[in-house]
Amino acid sequence: MGCKFVSKEGSTYKFDLVFTAEEFEAAVDKVYKANRGSIQIDGFRKGKAPRKIIENYYGADVFYSDALNDLFDNSYSKALDELEIEPIDYPKTELSEIKKGEDVVISIEVAGFPEIEVKNYKGLSVEKAVTKIGAKEVKEELERIQKTQSRMETVEGRKTKSGDTVIIDFVGSIDGVEFEGGSAENYELVLGSGQFIPGFEDQLENQEVGADVEVKVTFPEEYGAEDLAGKDAVFMTKIHEIKEEILPEIDDDFASDVSEFETLADFKKDLKKDLQKKADDRDAAIMKDRALEALYNENKIDTPESMIKTELDNMMQEVDQQLGYNGISLENYLQWMGKTVEEFREESKDEAVRRVNTRILLKNIVRLENIDASEEEINEELKAFGAQYGMDENQAAEALGSNIKYFKEDVVTKKAIDFVFSEAKITEPKEEEK
Repeated sequence: MGCKFVSKEGSTYKFDLVFTAEEFEAAVDKVYKANRGSIQIDGFRKGKAPRKIIENYYGADVFYSDALNDLFDNSYSKALDELEIEPIDYPKTELSEIKKGEDVVISIEVAGFPEIEVKNYKGLSVEKAVTKIGAKEVKEELERIQKTQSRMETVEGRKTKSGDTVIIDFVGSIDGVEFEGGSAENYELVLGSGQFIPGFEDQLENQEVGADVEVKVTFPEEYGAEDLAGKDAVFMTKIHEIKEEILPEIDDDFASDVSEFETLADFKKDLKKDLQKKADDRDAAIMKDRALEALYNENKIDTPESMIKTELDNMMQEVDQQLGYNGISLENYLQWMGKTVEEFREESKDEAVRRVNTRILLKNIVRLENIDASEEEINEELKAFGAQYGMDENQAAEALGSNIKYFKEDVVTKKAIDFVFSEAKITEPKEEEK
């Protein structure tokens, strides 16, 4: 197979895939051998008819279409890589007349990634994001860590209160009839957590161990199960046990248990330093987002419809996957929202355009500024990526396989974002936001 560049007009490329007569003949013979088992010709056992007989019976071009598809599938991507074309849509193809003993040519026209002149990408005005970590934030972090070290103890001699964990049996019914999914035994429920429908947990407060409580509730109108939505229900509930969360004291012993430090004072200093670094990283990310927002606002782009459609497809897939983690289908989610797929896509279109245009702008800044990533930089990113899955950089590269080229593109894109941010003018935040 040969690849012959023809022309480039704007972002539209034209090139030819050229196959020798021998390559085309081999492809036709491959298709014949793959399909002859299903072909029945009078006078021959099924699958035993010679190729020439089949071609005489069905026409000389009987295997041409499949052969051309195989040749195209095996060659198109290689040609795109060779010509460094990133397509944004399906190609238009035109086939030359097929003559015995002559080359076969497939002429291709395809839209590539848009090349534009990016305006005002240097000196963008970006408002500074500043987060200062103080005693309040350190206290909150200490309390978060304290909670991870808590233990549950059974309590006696008092009634239930908000925050308690109660062990209960319950049986739910509507109009005296039990309903599916409305009962459980030895269920752990944190009172005040809002885990159950409104009103349920409140009625279990100020109750004693062993109490039988008749809990009366009304399912919300928007409840997921249509057969329960808006219905009055009664849950006969038995309280077996009350448990209380016991938190350790935040002192020097606590610090030495949860850290490498012997004193609480030293631990708090280290916490503050760590929290400030994380806050600085978040602030940097916020400012980079602001730089991209400013870049987007400075450049109006005639966004290719094919790229918008692809981005919307990707966004729908993202939502579907996220919902799937919670056991919800996209179809059911849209039903609950009272929307059609078309309406959801239309509502998402502005965000899709923003994503596409930002990508177009960044890739063109990469081109205009000759931004590239060194092997060392890529390896560092591979290390970070692999660390998430317990792999070194070589194992990560192997796991990515052919997708590593997209990984490298992401590294270059990050460098482009860093470049735009480094060239921005950072302004002080407005007084009321300090």
